[in-house]
Amino acid sequence: MNTSPTPNVARLQRNLGLWHVIIIGLAYIQPMTLLDTFGQVSQESFGHVPMSYFFALIAILLTSLSYGHMIRAYPSSGSAYTYTQKSINPSMGFMVGWSSWLDYLLSPMVNIILAVLYLEALFPSVNHWVWVIGLTALMTGVNLFGSKVVAYFNSWIVFIQIAIIAIFVFMTFQHLQGGVNADGTIDPTNAYQLWSLTPFWNDTTSITAVITGATILCFSFTGFDSLSSLAEETKDVKNTLPKAMFLTSLIAGIIFIVSTYFMQLYFPNEAVGYFKEAVEEGTQPSILLAVGGAVFQGWVLGFAIVTVMASGISAHAGVSRLMYVMGRDGVISNKIFGQIHPKLRTPVNNILIAGAVALTAGFINLDTVVNLISFGALTAFSFVNISVLFHYVFRNKLVKNGKDVFNYIIVPVLGFISVFLMWLEVDGLTLKVGLFWAALGFIWLGIKTRGFKAPVPQYKEEDV
Repeated sequence: MNTSPTPNVARLQRNLGLWHVIIIGLAYIQPMTLLDTFGQVSQESFGHVPMSYFFALIAILLTSLSYGHMIRAYPSSGSAYTYTQKSINPSMGFMVGWSSWLDYLLSPMVNIILAVLYLEALFPSVNHWVWVIGLTALMTGVNLFGSKVVAYFNSWIVFIQIAIIAIFVFMTFQHLQGGVNADGTIDPTNAYQLWSLTPFWNDTTSITAVITGATILCFSFTGFDSLSSLAEETKDVKNTLPKAMFLTSLIAGIIFIVSTYFMQLYFPNEAVGYFKEAVEEGTQPSILLAVGGAVFQGWVLGFAIVTVMASGISAHAGVSRLMYVMGRDGVISNKIFGQIHPKLRTPVNNILIAGAVALTAGFINLDTVVNLISFGALTAFSFVNISVLFHYVFRNKLVKNGKDVFNYIIVPVLGFISVFLMWLEVDGLTLKVGLFWAALGFIWLGIKTRGFKAPVPQYKEEDV
């Protein structure tokens, strides 16, 4: 049943500007994650991590433009869920929102896992549950006080993160310039010389392998799409959010490509030879030790704990807003998920629930969570591109000139194709788990609509 907002109902507050949103996005993306996923992606891409990042960036930039078009059409929280619901079909929108939970709901968990890995490297004798519980409590507590607090908390962390990456890249460059890589003295006949194109393309390059790596790296960019869930807390949302999403993706992509270019030169051979069991568990500690030594590793890991918490706090904010919009619609419990605290002006119930889910980080490894997040992210990216076609081309016939053809047909079609290529390389187990989760959502939708006879509940947008 439709519900209409009333003046005395607590709402989210519009207090975020362009810079606030970009900071939240970069903190969510957490640029230093590139050190953790490097080993896994290097292994999957056969030593072409920067090329995998390049492919992923192209797909993300195209999709970010599609997000921008949909934000202008529907400037409310809910992201891909809302866009699919309004442009294509309410039932399809629910399924996209449900599937996207694998992205949004598990993202805070990744940051807990990473923080625990760093803390265990520094304090191996402490039980990991101490860290899991303590970090989850911190992440949940900060989010209770609103998105602007999240932005202020993250701003200085983002700047220091970028500074550390710059120092790390400079140290790696110095090693390479001195003729040394992780294997020792560089053989002059070695293809991986400084200023080589080998990390991008060589005789052994496999397009399939590069796309497989890019599929994993979708996880690295998931912060950009979460920004759309802040639509009801952003000033001048139709101008601010599209710019913020594109700029967040571009800035992160440049950092990723430049950094991993030098890293791939420094670690030119099979990743398991350098990192062994750490390939699927996060390679940051090993990489920092190899490039900067034990002291550098200790200092950076100490700060990295703070950075992953900043990312987790932003991710936590995103999932709580998605649950709020779905609850407000009534497709899940309005009494639990669709409420805003009258004083804190945040979806307190959802923040607490997301915190409870994050506690399960004590039972699961990084590789599994990253792959599941990629399933949710690819689902959202696919349907945002399709939603542009449905809203602007099929439903409203808004294609009038060449600019419209480019914006509303060429961009979303290319975005969908690039995402589809990554779908082809999704891990088999991940696909099974993702489809099982989608099946549960389909069953719930059938129950909610009394055997698909009643309409899917939707929220009226007039007063949002």
